[in-house]
Amino acid sequence: MREEILMPKMGESVMEGTLIKWHKKVGDKVKKDEIIFEISTDKVDTEVPSPVDGILTEIRLNENETAPVGSVVAVIETEGEESGETESQTGTAQPEKAEEKISSALVDVVMPKMGESVTEGTIIKWHKKVGDEVKKDEIIFEISTDKVDTEVPSPVDGVMAEILYGENETVEVNKVVARISTSGEVPMAKTEETKTEANVVKTEPEVEYKPEPKTEGKLHKPKSSGKRFYSPLVLSIANKEGVTFDELETIEGSGLNGRVTKKDILNYIENRKKSGAATKAVPQTEYVFNGATEVIPMDNIRKKIMHHMIQSRDTSVHVSEVMEVDMTKIHNYIEANKDRLYREENLKLTYMAFISYAAIKALKQYPLMNASIQGENIVMKKYVNLGIAVAVEPNGLIVPNIKNADNMNVRGLAKAIAELSYKARNKKLSPDDVVDGTFSITNYGVFGALFGTPIINQPEVGILGVGAVVKRPVVVTTEFGDTIAIKPMMYLTLSHDHRLVDGMLGGLF
Repeated sequence: MREEILMPKMGESVMEGTLIKWHKKVGDKVKKDEIIFEISTDKVDTEVPSPVDGILTEIRLNENETAPVGSVVAVIETEGEESGETESQTGTAQPEKAEEKISSALVDVVMPKMGESVTEGTIIKWHKKVGDEVKKDEIIFEISTDKVDTEVPSPVDGVMAEILYGENETVEVNKVVARISTSGEVPMAKTEETKTEANVVKTEPEVEYKPEPKTEGKLHKPKSSGKRFYSPLVLSIANKEGVTFDELETIEGSGLNGRVTKKDILNYIENRKKSGAATKAVPQTEYVFNGATEVIPMDNIRKKIMHHMIQSRDTSVHVSEVMEVDMTKIHNYIEANKDRLYREENLKLTYMAFISYAAIKALKQYPLMNASIQGENIVMKKYVNLGIAVAVEPNGLIVPNIKNADNMNVRGLAKAIAELSYKARNKKLSPDDVVDGTFSITNYGVFGALFGTPIINQPEVGILGVGAVVKRPVVVTTEFGDTIAIKPMMYLTLSHDHRLVDGMLGGLF
């Protein structure tokens, strides 16, 4: 069977790659996951492994040649097909070869690496179950990382043969999460772990918990208290860091069925160090409600927003100030030109493009607003990566940023804002889109709010809140005296980190 090897997509903005080295030549035998070639893009250099066992029969792209993502660069003949040819040539029936053929037709689906600093991802939804037919590039599951949520497509046509991790499980990058049978057959389960259910979740071996003698608090030996399971990795970290079993029991788990993940315990340890508490944590208060209630577990996006907001609150000293803005000139310009620009350039002109342009000019004039704090040092940034907060249904929020926004005019910013909004709402963002921001803008005015006090997006030191543009009577001073006029007015709110930005600088900005 022929397996086509494609130029991989290494990010949303990466459209091509250059093949810099072949590790195999035509006729060589290759093993699944063995490196066969290296590529270079404008973002990263990486090694590409073989998805199957077989023989490299074609090389269609030579070293130092560039090809678009998704194009075929090589072809591998799988060993399963070779076995069939041998049987036919010899005329000897070999039953065991049939099992090998099915096995060699299984293609591993791994947890993708969504950025240099991303080491794991959480499966938030499976779109397929074992036995379902899948098409190449069809979405089979969704993942969430600490940077971005995304959909993962199938690398091949076939049938879903195994699902190794369930929804809400956190998995390290490059670890196999599912297998697809390209032969169209689903191998029979060989062990208790591979049942023919929709989700097959691997359990981890029991590990005895043995905290070091210096650990304080009441210790328990078993891996579980009868309600919670702790993986060997979590227990190993707990042993090393002196986390008692009583403390483990108080940690809120984000894994399947409330399991404590590696990220959960590392966050707990980090927070414990910050607070200076070396003893057991205080359990969360259980409240009693008198009346009908419904308990809804937070989804992964909501959990991340919660933790990021708490982190920002506990990091920055928030101060907010509000100013009123007369939007008459911009309002009149948009009304006079929006139809023409949409017709000629497919450009939707909004207030946000003008506000962003003004904010960038102010950041250049007052560069401390574009800085960040690192320990007791101030990091001055010579570029502006402007974050635009985007509301994501049903109740999420993400802040992708426009890279090098200081090089754009109003039209360029309008197009960039529209593109980021589309990508955010359709799960098309890459990790590059949501990192390295220097200043953010949030537009709660789109929901009719007049003003608010936004939370700073770490590690930035300021965020600009945009209220609704509303026509109302205002006092206008002219050479003939004061008069009252109807004008489109707006409130801008600046929240800034008082550790670095004082009221004077905020007001000047």
